[in-house]
Amino acid sequence: MTKRPTIVDLAREAGVSVATVDRVLNGRRLVREQTARRVCEAARAIGYNAAGLMQQRAQRILPEYRLGFILRMPAEHFYQDFAREIKAAVSAAQSFRGVPVVEFAPSHRPGDLVELLEDMGERCHAVAMMAPDHPTVTAAVEELKSNGTPVFSLLSDFAAGVREGYLGLNNRKVGRTAAWMFSKVAKRPGKVAVLVVSHRFQGPELRETGFRSYFREKAPMFEVLDTRVNLDTRQTTYEATRDVIQRESELVGLYVAGGGTEGAIAALREEGDGRDLLAIVNEITPESRAALADDIITMAVATPLRLLCQELMTLMTRAIETGTAETPWQTFLPFEIYLPENI
Repeated sequence: MTKRPTIVDLAREAGVSVATVDRVLNGRRLVREQTARRVCEAARAIGYNAAGLMQQRAQRILPEYRLGFILRMPAEHFYQDFAREIKAAVSAAQSFRGVPVVEFAPSHRPGDLVELLEDMGERCHAVAMMAPDHPTVTAAVEELKSNGTPVFSLLSDFAAGVREGYLGLNNRKVGRTAAWMFSKVAKRPGKVAVLVVSHRFQGPELRETGFRSYFREKAPMFEVLDTRVNLDTRQTTYEATRDVIQRESELVGLYVAGGGTEGAIAALREEGDGRDLLAIVNEITPESRAALADDIITMAVATPLRLLCQELMTLMTRAIETGTAETPWQTFLPFEIYLPENI
């Protein structure tokens, strides 16, 4: 009969004293977080019979942080997935006990966002959000920073020099990549349409900038049309896409640099038949995946949400524990490319 591991065996495996193991087992706060974690891992490794209890009590040693997240448009698959990944990352954090507070902004109007941000700043240790780059948002971020609450920008940057940091894609590179794809795949030169959320969201604006700069530099035989604002809604994007397809006989394709992808796909399914149009969108969702499979769109550029949320946990914790950074930073994640052949 195999002998059950004892507390002495556990101490030897973890490289600590028996007294330290006893403190972890009883949830006392005299043990450093890293040490408690090492003891718990050793307990699982050797099959110590109180490993589960030890893990629960070790959790009580960890600090508890309330983390706020402000997303957009709860009905969209992308933001539903984003919220799920946030909650999973908070739950999986090992250096703290996290309480995720996820809210969806009622609109992208600065006043609505500021009201939500101020409320969340009173309840949370740190906040990460999506927002337009607007003076009223910047002022609210600065106020929270002065009170010791760091604010992070997600996917589209804002409040540069004030917010704690930006986490997302290098949007200018995303735009240039989309233009590169157009220039290589298009069967003929012609006109290209671009749709953005608004002129206040830096992410889509930088994608548009990169998109246009590539054509000016590398493929001047293409004409990029005046930008259309789609307000990130399905209906507006549908109408804008349908209109440009009907109006522009020399159209070779379009780039949806912001949201509203579902509307563009619906219009392409109705109006694009026989036109051989290229279409590039952002994020992989059930709708964009189906459109890739049906050759309705050419490419989807996606954010690695799981990686983003895991990195965000580290950065938010660091800001809470060490204070806000003197020099705000940017963290660019590698973007994912989906084509009809790799979905």
